[in-house]
Amino acid sequence: MNDLRIAVIGAGQRVSVAQEAHRPGRGARVTAVCDLDPARLAHARTLFGDEVRTTTRLEDVLDADAVIVATPDHLHAEHAVAVLSAGLPTFVEKPLATTVEDADRVLEAARAHGARLYVGHNMRHMPVVREMRSLIGQGAIGEVTAVWCRHFVGHGGDYYFKDWHADRRNTTGLLLQKGAHDLDVIHWLAGSRTGLVTAMGALGVYGRVEDRSPGLDEHWFDPERNWPPLGQRGLNPVIDVEDLSMVLMRLDNGVQASYQQCHYTPDYWRNYTVIGTEGRLENFGDHRGSSVVRVWNKGRRDYDADGDLVVAVPEAGGGHGGHGGADRALMTEFLRFAREGGATDTSPVAARDAVAAAYHATMSLRSGSTPRAVPPVSPEISAYFAI
Repeated sequence: MNDLRIAVIGAGQRVSVAQEAHRPGRGARVTAVCDLDPARLAHARTLFGDEVRTTTRLEDVLDADAVIVATPDHLHAEHAVAVLSAGLPTFVEKPLATTVEDADRVLEAARAHGARLYVGHNMRHMPVVREMRSLIGQGAIGEVTAVWCRHFVGHGGDYYFKDWHADRRNTTGLLLQKGAHDLDVIHWLAGSRTGLVTAMGALGVYGRVEDRSPGLDEHWFDPERNWPPLGQRGLNPVIDVEDLSMVLMRLDNGVQASYQQCHYTPDYWRNYTVIGTEGRLENFGDHRGSSVVRVWNKGRRDYDADGDLVVAVPEAGGGHGGHGGADRALMTEFLRFAREGGATDTSPVAARDAVAAAYHATMSLRSGSTPRAVPPVSPEISAYFAI
């Protein structure tokens, strides 16, 4: 089997996902990288070998067998449409886009050109998420009625308030940029999409930090030095996204859900609680190697920290690769899909629905928490991706 020739558009922070695709002699290799930054192109040659072709022109990489789009969020739609219009299997980093209109434009490009589209929602490959979904499928808590997610973003000040993420022109907001992951998981666990949202949020902490500077210095990520949050230094000159947000959702199947995101907590992990007609489950830890899922389903009682069932969750593939091995599993699925097609655990329509829920939640919190309906995809798009 010849290696798939993989081209990469965007060699910045998420070039790591392209590294997972570089498997010379084992089915795929990165043969071309496109970026506007000469330093990143030089770094790409150290990652993928001197023989990798580097360019600043997107059209130069459209002779590949498949393409990974890993540019900043607001460029996803433009680059994905260009690649899909060439009929190439396309991996788009999450979020699919930063507006519902752009997300729909990407899906339509895939449909119009009969191209294979895959979106990098790696959390569907995180063992803790898969274990929760498996327990739900086994009936461990009965029929799902509610899903709650608390997202503690302990490194938020370092990761999202020192570069382009802090400017809503590039992300719409962190409720979309970060929350699209969790909203997709909520939809997956509940078996439905969000039809109605209301939200509130604020820029309550990092907007008060006066130390601003363009570019990242050598201390941009330093957990000890960059604490407490109001002691952060070197934040992006433009900060107009929320550092705290809370969303209420009603899904089309009647499940009710909530999502809370905070960027200045001391810890960094996600906690899901799923409640059903016959019990509830909850994860403790997410992908650091010591995660467990606890289930309470043997009758009523007072406080019980242990639960009736404790499932230890190993890391995917022994934890090799990003996100506890989820990135490697994600890329393995994409490479198979690019070569053969077929069903995948990720879903372009679900990726769009996560963007749509996050986008309308952001608009709600910026307009006095006004409830907003979240429109579904068109019947034509739904039918195309259901094949």
